[in-house]
Amino acid sequence: MAFISRFRTQILSWWQNTPLPAGVPATFQSWHQFDESNNQWCALESRREIGGSPGEGGQQTATDEPYNLVTWNVDYSSPCPGKRLAAILSQTWSLSPAVDIVFFQELSGEGYSLLLDDPEVRRGWFLSDADGVLPAGQSFTTITLLSKTRFQRPNLGPVWRVKYRSRFDRDALCCDVFAASASGKPGVRLRLVNVHLDSLPIQPSLRPQQVSTVASLLRSAGRGVVAGDFNPVLPADDALIQENGLVDAWAELRPGDPGFTWGADGKEPFPPNRMDKVAAVGLRIQHVEILRPGSISKTGRVGELTDDDAVAWSDHSGLRCSFKLVGL
Repeated sequence: MAFISRFRTQILSWWQNTPLPAGVPATFQSWHQFDESNNQWCALESRREIGGSPGEGGQQTATDEPYNLVTWNVDYSSPCPGKRLAAILSQTWSLSPAVDIVFFQELSGEGYSLLLDDPEVRRGWFLSDADGVLPAGQSFTTITLLSKTRFQRPNLGPVWRVKYRSRFDRDALCCDVFAASASGKPGVRLRLVNVHLDSLPIQPSLRPQQVSTVASLLRSAGRGVVAGDFNPVLPADDALIQENGLVDAWAELRPGDPGFTWGADGKEPFPPNRMDKVAAVGLRIQHVEILRPGSISKTGRVGELTDDDAVAWSDHSGLRCSFKLVGL
């Protein structure tokens, strides 16, 4: 069975024109965009199916312009997940410079539905998933969004999930996008990986293997970024990014700053932690900052919120990071 799985991955990798590390199983899927004429989300054909190579035709994504990414664990279990996600989306749309890439983790069923119905999402974004169905046996999912302002159809490469070993049946949501090089040659590959690593201090931890798998995915593409909830709850987790040859964006630009994205308000039963991270290979990190959550009213009350009525947008803060491609 292992041989069949490896062979299938090699065939799909060739079919999708996607470099993948040996032994990493990939399940390819489709990008989606909203079709206003039919009032529904529709899957896009792959570049292989419609002919042409990634990055051919249309306006190329300029490599000298920074990419702006937001990643956020949006907390599936607190009250009002739809309203909380709406607040996060509103803040995301208001950021300047405009966001090009959005990674969400812990997107609940209610949050998923709101995302698919959001007018700005429908108008301006490609989605990795748009069927509104959570993975079997799961209470939440991960979703990647790409801005149509930055990425036109020819810029989109394949999108797929990698099922690494996980006690919680989690995976890495991967995609490739393409930009023109300085000489104008199309096909410069940038790999984006959205992760929600295993939770809890369970021994033996599977996070080292998960980060190793993700690092091999980035190296096989030559340049890329991984971002999301790394759940570094054991001492050994702190060194996983560096041990796998990746650049930790926060540590690179803000050495000595703890950068807590969880528990900073002191209301959690565990110490604050830098749960959420951005790491890269072949990129120049230019900026990284924490996006602190606000609060909404559980009852819809207007005005100053009481402690009993207020609920934070998420128990995590988000991260915003900008980066450029290097070595072209």
